[in-house]
Amino acid sequence: MPILPLVLTLLPIIVILCLLLLFRKPADVSGALGWLTIAVIAWGFFQTSPEVILRSTAAGLIRSFSVSLIVATSLLQMALMEKTGALRRIIIFIKTLASGNQAVQIMMINIGFGTLMVAVGATPVSILPPILIAMGYSTTVAIALPAIGYDSLCTYALLGAPIVVFVDIANNFLGQGQEISLHQAGSIFFMFLPLVSTLIGFCMLWIVGRWQAVRRGWLPCLITGAVIGIVSWFSNHFDNLVVLTGVFCGMAVVLAMAGYLRMTGGTLIDRSILTADEQAYARRFPLWKAFTPWMLLVVLILSLNIPQEMFTLLYRTLKLPITGLTADGKPLDTRILWQAYTWILVSTLLALPVLRPTGRQLRETLQLWLKRAPRPVFAAAVFFAIGEVMNMTGYDMAAGSYVAPSMVRVLADWSAQGFQSAYGLVVTFIGLFGGFLTGSEASTIAMFAKYTMTTAKNLGLSSDGLLIITAGLAFGGGLASVVSPAKLQNAAAAIDRIGEEGAVIRLAFILALILTGVTSLFVVILLAVYG
Repeated sequence: MPILPLVLTLLPIIVILCLLLLFRKPADVSGALGWLTIAVIAWGFFQTSPEVILRSTAAGLIRSFSVSLIVATSLLQMALMEKTGALRRIIIFIKTLASGNQAVQIMMINIGFGTLMVAVGATPVSILPPILIAMGYSTTVAIALPAIGYDSLCTYALLGAPIVVFVDIANNFLGQGQEISLHQAGSIFFMFLPLVSTLIGFCMLWIVGRWQAVRRGWLPCLITGAVIGIVSWFSNHFDNLVVLTGVFCGMAVVLAMAGYLRMTGGTLIDRSILTADEQAYARRFPLWKAFTPWMLLVVLILSLNIPQEMFTLLYRTLKLPITGLTADGKPLDTRILWQAYTWILVSTLLALPVLRPTGRQLRETLQLWLKRAPRPVFAAAVFFAIGEVMNMTGYDMAAGSYVAPSMVRVLADWSAQGFQSAYGLVVTFIGLFGGFLTGSEASTIAMFAKYTMTTAKNLGLSSDGLLIITAGLAFGGGLASVVSPAKLQNAAAAIDRIGEEGAVIRLAFILALILTGVTSLFVVILLAVYG
């Protein structure tokens, strides 16, 4: 095969990587320049018309809504909670949890509560670092733990956005009559969770106290992994519960650690560690009031997904597609009435009478949101656009077919030839690279899922093998959270320690490689059994 198409396909990825690492440009700027590079190459070499490029870009932006609009609405909700004082009250409460057992505290806050927060649209890397600093943890630990804590459940973060993105891309790839359901994807993806969750637990213990902490906390860590495995097995056996996996697992870990403390004679809530000012604030601001936006969101999401009839109506029937936009004529299913971003916004509005913000607080909320939201929203969207353009390069609208191999086809053909049966060993590292590049597992799936599935098809893998390969890609993208410059910088900024995230990357990089390597071996084992 000629090497020039491969070089030109990799060039935009190299441009993005150089911008992120060498020139330290933010993700939105790097993504925009990466898109421009891809557009020029698609037009100049892959025989792609400007119309196809623009239509594909627009389609990618719309496909990103399940992530980009969640980012927008969740940042709005977090800004409101911050300005009304609800967030401060939650922070005070979390400080009191399991103060006498560090291992339980780590599992409960960083895996349990962290997963639950990100599942309902909050941001652990923004909320948890100040809490961990206040609890006496070092700066390095306060930055690293929130980033790695929910990695195993990144696939189900933001109310299942990544796995929903994957199912949409997979069904577009497979075509009519071969569609897979959320349950079918989840029945493969969930098998990774007990292994990855347990390994992440041990990594967090090691970060905090090296081998001494591992020896002291091995049992809570194993319990956490087992609980996540059991709960995810249950939720992924029902199509309407798959997207709630993160919610259920987060709750279950918190409850399991509370039960463990009770059985071992530990203290669950210790208010004596609070300052006088914090105790006074806690008395003035009821905890239930602070949690109102999240409680409303969880109730709404459960009520819309647990009843099978409601889930079928909103997810399968009312797809509310956008037609006439894509280059190949395929509709874009928006599912606006089911998507999490709609209900994050609704829960925020419903919480207003409870939080009772003043006019000044509302203005400050909007100002803070306008300051924080545009760039991460665009960063989340632009990588979907890049993935869509890569998928559609070489497509001719008049002919209704590809007149030149797409960038995805080029990558897949070279991967199948170069890696062959060893592809299962490298696909998770491709996901790690994608997650590092984009800062998001969903964006990683958007950019590389079709390429991964095409490679799997070239290698003659079964439908289960295709899902296993893509699950490996997705989990690699999730594991990249702990080395993602964007996420670690976010965590460092939350405690006014921007610049110290570099030390965390150097520490976490080795751990990320180890976790990714073990996950790759698991992919190979699953392929031997199911592929």
